[in-house]
Amino acid sequence: MRFTPAFLDDLRERLPVSEVVGRRVKLRRQGREYAGLSPFNAEKTPSFFVNDQKGFYHCFSSGKHGDVFKFLMETEGVSFPEAVERIADMAGVPIPKESPEEARRAEARAGLVEIMEMAARFFEGELQGRAGASARGYLAGRAISPQTQADFRMGYAPNDRGALRGHLRKQGVPVADMVEAGLLVSGEDVAEPFDRFRDRVMFPIQDARGRIIAFGGRAMSADAQAKYLNSPETPLFHKGATLYNHHRARAAAQAAGAVVAVEGYVDVIALAAAGIGHVVAPLGTALTADQLELMWKMAAEPILCFDGDKAGRRAGFRAIETALPLLQPGRSLRFAFLPEGQDPDDLVRAEGRSAVDAVLAGAAPLVDMLWAREFDAGPTDTPERAAAFERRLRDALGSIRDETVKRHYQTAVENRLASFGRPASGGRRERQPRGGARPPRGGQGRGGPWTPPAPSLAASATLRASPMMGTGAGRLPGRETALALAMVNHPDLLDELAETYAELEFTARELDRLRRATLDAYADGAADREAMRAALAASGHGELLERADQALLSSNWWVMEADPADAAVGWRHASALHTKVRALHRELRAAEQDFGRDFTDENFRRIVEIQRQLSTVEGSEASIDGFGGASGRTLRSM
Repeated sequence: MRFTPAFLDDLRERLPVSEVVGRRVKLRRQGREYAGLSPFNAEKTPSFFVNDQKGFYHCFSSGKHGDVFKFLMETEGVSFPEAVERIADMAGVPIPKESPEEARRAEARAGLVEIMEMAARFFEGELQGRAGASARGYLAGRAISPQTQADFRMGYAPNDRGALRGHLRKQGVPVADMVEAGLLVSGEDVAEPFDRFRDRVMFPIQDARGRIIAFGGRAMSADAQAKYLNSPETPLFHKGATLYNHHRARAAAQAAGAVVAVEGYVDVIALAAAGIGHVVAPLGTALTADQLELMWKMAAEPILCFDGDKAGRRAGFRAIETALPLLQPGRSLRFAFLPEGQDPDDLVRAEGRSAVDAVLAGAAPLVDMLWAREFDAGPTDTPERAAAFERRLRDALGSIRDETVKRHYQTAVENRLASFGRPASGGRRERQPRGGARPPRGGQGRGGPWTPPAPSLAASATLRASPMMGTGAGRLPGRETALALAMVNHPDLLDELAETYAELEFTARELDRLRRATLDAYADGAADREAMRAALAASGHGELLERADQALLSSNWWVMEADPADAAVGWRHASALHTKVRALHRELRAAEQDFGRDFTDENFRRIVEIQRQLSTVEGSEASIDGFGGASGRTLRSM
């Protein structure tokens, strides 16, 4: 029996090598691979390795190497057709019947692939011609270089209902085939099929083998009914089972040990051009189970990178719903949220790859996002509402099919819930660490006598600082703002504190840029408030200064009217406190990771102790007697 390459590729994609091999060999994860004793030779030290991302096994003791089909042939002595049948049975995929009709369908699909390639070449040529001038201008404005355009085979569809149809007709392509490929629009109310894509920048969509199977088009006109338009479902293209840039990202993901999913074509292209090649995107819809399976073939914990707005938050929550039933030991997701108002394309153009790397490095685990989602779903300011929150969490865990994963999630969630509103020794409820389990921005859980839970496995600092946790763009962190503005309002403090200020670690990128600009202005001779503010305004920081002033005025912070002596004392106190808090957050993150690797009471107690210290440090509103001089204000150190 002859099996088509597409059918064999589908089986390889559906069934990881480790699952097939694991039925015969006891495997243990080692980094990106699995290791076990050779099934071909007797040995005491494992020399047999399986790599799901590459789709192969390798036995160093015997030199044998192959895929899932070869493994069954080597270990069970079956023929290739028998091995394919067994793998298909394991995957629950029926064997295609070898019939004249099936042969005709395979030939038709091959013909459609050829037509799509011809269409892609037409669009590429149009982009470089006179008609594509505005499209080239748009791409230049998005900082997409000609080389990148060529690498991704970008093109332009002319604003003509029959341009592509006429071109393909000259090549002998029947109109019916163009319709089947999704290139033309047809129907009972359409007198003559016409080009689906018109006046659009074109993004070819390729399958896992790099063959063009569909297109996405970005409208050039602001009046277009749809800004982005994808090909319809065709014999080649199934939107929910395809990832944009999949074929390029597979190799890059293997090298990086990670894969990142963003929301759009241009985001993928911008990150790839910046050197982040292990990036894919769904095709205009929420992530599907099939797309998650494709990503898990590339990396054990894909990072889903969303825009830092309400839509991004909702997309992250939908992904949780899809992922929970599919989780397996060692297979999960992480979530990264961009600064509000920015997408990956914006961020990489404005601040470079390092800014994107920082966002990805701080991606939060799925358990943090699950907690945030359920907290966002309703208030927790009464015992009854808190009980509803707990029930939502436990109900969500019920969708996890793998019993081992479910048990560990239950342990993690129960540990967090154990601290939910726990009374302190004096009978009062403990003050919770700021941000430890704060609801996402716009949530209803703030306020009231029933305080938000301090999870035993606190959310990472990055998640707490993200728009998901209520401190997005436009809301500057108070202590950091005070530390930065003190130096703006009192540049003379830098005579003694410039080195300390230069080494201070800020979490807000805007304030970190302001810190550097302040030091530069001081070095250039800005010695008083007026000169400093003028220099910062000239360097493009005027709007940020206004926002910082308003943030502190509305919060009654000490910086605004402090005299120089008080400002020096206050700054030293606040900077020391800030340094202590940052150190504790680093310790907490390390403790979380240790607990994730080893669920022991000792590791759990370490987390609780660090949280207690954070609660003490961050909850103290320290005052210094006599601070403020004529203003009569007291120091708010936080």
